[in-house]
Amino acid sequence: MSIHHPHPEHREALIGSMHRYGAAIRGERGLVSIHTLADADSDRLVGLAIFDSEEDFRRLAPLARAAVAEDPFERWESVPIDGLALTEV
Repeated sequence: MSIHHPHPEHREALIGSMHRYGAAIRGERGLVSIHTLADADSDRLVGLAIFDSEEDFRRLAPLARAAVAEDPFERWESVPIDGLALTEV
């Protein structure tokens, strides 16, 4: 899960980046689902990707990251991306 705080003028560019990230791995074996979500009560955007296993995440994440490697997140975001590596307990 990645939580983004875009500057208002870069919100649509960031959403486009999040969609490209998802498109790079959508349909790949090991990806359960991937979503770009907007928080109804704030400016936050949330990227949520669910994988079958940590191994699948480690295999697919580099492909997704490569799709957005040139995107200027440091300019688009008001604070650094808050990335969470969640596991079920």
